[in-house]
Formats: sequence, C-alpha cells, structure tokens
Amino acid sequence: MKDTENASLRQHLIDLLQGGGAHAKFDDVVPKIPANLRGSKPPNFPHSPWMILEHMRIAQWDILEFSRNSKRISPKWPEGYWPDSEAPASATAWNQSIKQFHADLEAMQELVRNSKTDLFAKIPGGDGQTILREALLVADHNAYHLAQVVDVLRLLGAWE
Repeated sequence: MKDTENASLRQHLIDLLQGGGAHAKFDDVVPKIPANLRGSKPPNFPHSPWMILEHMRIAQWDILEFSRNSKRISPKWPEGYWPDSEAPASATAWNQSIKQFHADLEAMQELVRNSKTDLFAKIPGGDGQTILREALLVADHNAYHLAQVVDVLRLLGAWE
C-alpha cells in the first residue's frame, strides 16, 4: 500500500472512530443526559442510559486491550460487559465512565494513527483479527449503542 493510501485509510478510520457523519456523536448525546434520567429504563426496553454507557466503555476497553496486549483477560460474557446496576452510584461515577470512554477511544485512535502500527497484521493471541478490524469494530459497536441511547431518550421524552 502506498504511503498516501495508508495515511488516507488511517484518517478514514479516525473519522469513523470519532463519530459524526451519518451517526450521532458521543459528546452530542451522552454528556448531556440529565442526571435524573441516567438510570431510567423506558417501558419494555431492557437498558438505561447508564447501562448502555458502561457497556460501551467496557467493550471498547476490552477491544483496545485485545489490540495491544495479547495477555489481557476479557470479562466474562455477557455479564462482565454490563454494569450491576441500572443507575450510576453517583455523578462522579457517571463522569468517570465518560472520562474513561474518551481515554480509551483516544488510545485506539493513537494506535491507528501510529505509522508503526500494521493495520493488516494479525493480532498475537487472536484468531485472525487485525487492528483494522478492531478499529472498525469499536466504531460500529459505539455507533450501534449510541443509537440505542438516543432511542432510550426518545422513549423517555427527552430527545428533541
């Protein structure tokens, strides 16, 4: 792959990881959720905004760690990927989750930006996954669950 093509691919991945375009952006949705709705579940919907945020954070962290640490241990599926409670314990817990989500997303972007990262090399300890695949997985997973958050807010009457 030519250097210009490689740089272009990396930039497209960064843009996709940051959200926007055809998808809502994380910072346009999650940080603006009112405190009184963070643990609210609409009727017939299984998750609250807190549950989805924590699931996004945990899954993103696991994908990042898989991408850079072959010795990492994933949480037990599925219970390890979801919080124990419907609501955050405090505003601090909510804010810490958002902060960690941002830090891990930035770390994934740095991995993609790094010209020494071979986007196509198989990840040690995996079964054929590449950094390219994992970056796409993070972007896809985040977009899917962010749309769920928007749906929850719509069902709660809190989305314009």
